[in-house]
Amino acid sequence: MPGVSWVTVRIKARVGGYRRVMGTENSTADHLRAALDGPWRDIREQAREQLCDDRLFGDPYLDYRAARARVLDQMRLVAEFGLAEKGFRLENGGSGDPGGAVTGLEMLAYTDLSLWVKAGVQWGLFGGAVENLGTDRHRDVVKRLLSLDLLGCFAMTESGHGSDVANLETTATYDPATQEFVVHSPTDSARKDYIGGAAEHARMAAVFAQLITGSESRGVHCFLVPIRDEQGRDLPGVTTSDCGLKGGLPGVDNGRIVFDRVRIPRENLLNRYADVAPDGTYHSEIDNPSRRFFTTLGTLVRGRISVGGAAAAGARVALSIALRYADRRRQFDDPDSGEEVLLLDYRSHQRRLLPHVARAFALSFAQNDLVRRMHAVQTGQDLNPSSQRALEKRAAGLKVAQTRHATRAIQECRECCGGAGYLTENRLVTLKADTDVFTTFEGDNVVLTQLVAKELLTAYADEVRDLDALGWVRFAATMGRDVVRQGTGVRQLIQRLRDRSDSGVDDGDLARRSVQLQLFADREDYLVRTAAHRLQARAKETGPFEAFNNAQDHILAAGEAHIDRLVLEAFIEGIAGIDDPDARELAETVCDLFVYSSLEQNQAWYIMHRFMSVERAKAVRRGVNELVDRLRPHSTTLVEALGVPDALLHAAMLDDASVHQGM
Repeated sequence: MPGVSWVTVRIKARVGGYRRVMGTENSTADHLRAALDGPWRDIREQAREQLCDDRLFGDPYLDYRAARARVLDQMRLVAEFGLAEKGFRLENGGSGDPGGAVTGLEMLAYTDLSLWVKAGVQWGLFGGAVENLGTDRHRDVVKRLLSLDLLGCFAMTESGHGSDVANLETTATYDPATQEFVVHSPTDSARKDYIGGAAEHARMAAVFAQLITGSESRGVHCFLVPIRDEQGRDLPGVTTSDCGLKGGLPGVDNGRIVFDRVRIPRENLLNRYADVAPDGTYHSEIDNPSRRFFTTLGTLVRGRISVGGAAAAGARVALSIALRYADRRRQFDDPDSGEEVLLLDYRSHQRRLLPHVARAFALSFAQNDLVRRMHAVQTGQDLNPSSQRALEKRAAGLKVAQTRHATRAIQECRECCGGAGYLTENRLVTLKADTDVFTTFEGDNVVLTQLVAKELLTAYADEVRDLDALGWVRFAATMGRDVVRQGTGVRQLIQRLRDRSDSGVDDGDLARRSVQLQLFADREDYLVRTAAHRLQARAKETGPFEAFNNAQDHILAAGEAHIDRLVLEAFIEGIAGIDDPDARELAETVCDLFVYSSLEQNQAWYIMHRFMSVERAKAVRRGVNELVDRLRPHSTTLVEALGVPDALLHAAMLDDASVHQGM
């Protein structure tokens, strides 16, 4: 297939028709922003107004103890907005709108990520644990934490066990003589570590520990454990310490907790899925221990969804700063005109920033779709038993995509702003430092990608969740061809896109959405199938761990391909909801850039596995060049569509006339 026509002609057809009427671009930005804001756009708009308050922004010149005090004061301001209440049920004093809560609190990332984390720990993690794992007897705790009358923390991670929650070492042993649980850290590695709120402010911890009753371990459960008195002193048997300075998030008081036979009432077990009677009898309606464990963790998926959303929000702030700066800052003379050239007029600068903008669009649509699914599951609108498991997989995958995007995009923005980008007053280095931990926060990205891939390999038989490593290796080896398109709705979407396209266009035309989506699905399908075959071949020669370990790179690649395909699907569906023709046309071109730049990043794989010829790969590179060139005149519109108000950028260089000479 010729390497130019199928890229160039189609791109011009999409972009060439933009109207240049005065005011049209602003209107287009409004329509795009409304689409990116998603189902809870009213909450986003309200938050934009509420957050334009200088008291909500961090002060980078404060030491970490002063920063912590400031964030606590900021939390009390945020409590007045009514955002936190949305995440809790009516009977607990909330308004029963989990999607609105995630969306509204995500907006805090536009101000200070320390504030977002602190709010997330209090109302999302600690509050979410009590709300979702507790029962009526814990209702008073929910009401107190909502009002900030009770400050709490989420004590899951231990020094010796992070992602491996099932093997936490902290114990909670039931004593029927006193009807109490005895919470204990039996080893040095059982110390609760990196816990937000544990260093200073938290008075109670939601502690994940191995429940032991009748000399039998029942697996990990969650308990409410008071850790400080009203004066902030450690309670008997509790030892807290400070993690000290971190790479970022100075306003978050991360700390450590050690328990020495701390006694708590029996009622402090969060007992939605399991309970212990006064005599020590254990009861759960979920008989299978593994299923009970995953059900418990599944109810806390909102935290992972929130982390991804906040990371993407931080990236939108950085991109808004860098693009506005690049559209003002001039560097080097144009030999034809003698005038200095705007940074964003350089092809290299366009290539460095605009693909990240395209990915920011894609991830915004994907986050909207994910929050919508979460809301349906958590409000009982979606009662399909498989929906919770699908939600967990999607949340894990999207969190990986969003946090990696934030790390890469913010770094590129910092570099694109040169020395100015390195000044704290211009915020990019703060965003970089504060979002860095998000790649391991709420799950290490490599572990989560592996989780996504494992779900792909085992999604065709529910019983494999309870298989050991050898069992699921054997199961994976039985999978047939075309597993991705058979097990999902991607085949139907591809067909709908084909039906929607012009009949006269070549089926191999990469400008067609159906062809783009098929390439993404082909990569995923090939990687999943060949990973299964590789596991099968290796398992014949060695044990299941060695088989898995040997194929881990392959398995991770399959997970990443699956994430890419889901994000593209969300982008396509998001565009379908845009009614304004100019906004939709521009969004189509941004989607093209997302696809072409993604293909360019993976072009070696496509060539090596013969899904793309060398000539087509060259055409993809030319396509990226043409797309960034076509989108250059709309950079202001794209920035405004990202939805970060000027008042929330807080970058001094955007108002520094000394660097904008020649305008």
